[in-house]
Amino acid sequence: MAKRDEQRVEDLVAINAAGQSVLVIESPYYADVAAALREGAVAELDAAGADYEIIAVPGALEIPQALGQAVANGLLAETGAKFAGAIALGCVIRGETSHYDIVCDNANHWMMRVAMDNRVPLGNAILTVDTHAQAMARAEGGRLGKGGDAARACLRLMELARDFKGRR
Repeated sequence: MAKRDEQRVEDLVAINAAGQSVLVIESPYYADVAAALREGAVAELDAAGADYEIIAVPGALEIPQALGQAVANGLLAETGAKFAGAIALGCVIRGETSHYDIVCDNANHWMMRVAMDNRVPLGNAILTVDTHAQAMARAEGGRLGKGGDAARACLRLMELARDFKGRR
């Protein structure tokens, strides 16, 4: 697999998601990181022809709660639901206490639990890093950054869900 700095946008696999909508749940706790992640995710969704809605929550711990609320209210994971998939965008930077571990573990565990229990196609770009510089290095890059990666993961899982339903 090519390293990110060796990748080219032209080499990305195109997924047609026209007529489908994605819920983007963003934690703008680190505004510049969130903006770079959003730029990549939106660019990838636009390239696929997908519609999307972006909602903001205070921090990474609130992302799984927002995802769960969307599922509970029939916006995801149901036939005819408004959204066919979801993308999580956020960042947790290690500090001097164990709070980093608690936030990382719980945000990712519960987000994946909601997604798995409800069969939600989910792209995860909650960055877990030691420094702000590491976060920016991963977030930047447009479609080639982690926001774009998460969007591609979501779109591919949406595509698989459609393909599997067609095989019944």
